[in-house]
Amino acid sequence: MNFWATPVGWSLMTVGGVMAVTVGVLVSLAFLLLADRKIWAGVQMRKGPNVVGPFGLMQSFADFLKFVLKEPIIPAGADKIVFIIAPLITYILAFGSWAVIPFAPGWVVSNINVGILYLLGVSSLGVYGVIMGGWASNSKYPFLGALRSAAQMVSYEVSIGLIILTVILLAGSMNLSTIVEHQAGGFWNWNMLGGGGWKNWPLIVVMFPMMVIFFISALAETNRPPFDLSEAESELVAGFQVEYSSTPYLLFMIGEYANIVLMCAMLSVLFMGGWTSPIPLPFLHLPFWLSEVVSFFWMAVKMGFWFFMFAMVKAIVPRYRYDQLMRLGWKVFLPTSLVCVVAVSAWRVFVVGS
Repeated sequence: MNFWATPVGWSLMTVGGVMAVTVGVLVSLAFLLLADRKIWAGVQMRKGPNVVGPFGLMQSFADFLKFVLKEPIIPAGADKIVFIIAPLITYILAFGSWAVIPFAPGWVVSNINVGILYLLGVSSLGVYGVIMGGWASNSKYPFLGALRSAAQMVSYEVSIGLIILTVILLAGSMNLSTIVEHQAGGFWNWNMLGGGGWKNWPLIVVMFPMMVIFFISALAETNRPPFDLSEAESELVAGFQVEYSSTPYLLFMIGEYANIVLMCAMLSVLFMGGWTSPIPLPFLHLPFWLSEVVSFFWMAVKMGFWFFMFAMVKAIVPRYRYDQLMRLGWKVFLPTSLVCVVAVSAWRVFVVGS
């Protein structure tokens, strides 16, 4: 009997997969954070982190050590239990979402058929960590920042859900691996170009704007500039985490960056074919293990591209006002995504169905 098919073997394999994803994401976050700072510095024509380690590569690890060694300070009037639980909730939920992200064929912790529903459910719970952190601090500034951040996250989750619905209609599945496989065969099959080859290319007028709106909504969902309005430069100081320091603050930051990279992974999976190659090479017969490594490479490249876009927006686009942010989400993105859901549904019924 195959050991990995037994309950013990399955448990060990699952725990190993969870550890591999968690450690991989944490290590990648260290270098992506450095890249974020380097890109921002490059746009401003300065060097950025360049002292700790060769080319500044160890800067993120030095920052991590600094946060861990600092003394955590809890305000006297704070609700101490909730104050400590809030960053833990943010951290755990941020990494829990990665369970259904496929990195290569079979490289997924939990390949469930309702992966998108799981993602939406877990990511929507992240707002509780923000609200709890702002409320438990017992200060008007973090509480105000938490309310603004919560309203912002909830508002843009609506448009994200509708945009994902267009992808589900094209792929006919909520399984993320199936959605990737639906886009196999070359970049002309990617959902950003309509999905399904040249026959669906007229849908590019719907799906490409959907990808752009998803990207902008992801900026707002993760409190990234120009939508980092919970951390306004004057009245709100550092937003809902203004009273946090040391490891609890670090957990908030890791959770935020894990969500940013998660959005990069979702953009790659939903619109750019995930692990599939942009140009298929059928004559290139690679060993099974090497083909999976190549697939992971393509997934990493696409995620890196989207993270670069996140970093460039942070460096270039000026900050929005809060009323502009809400108007964009409710009066522009929501009706636009609703119309696009109807358009894709009509295409599926009257063109593909016929």
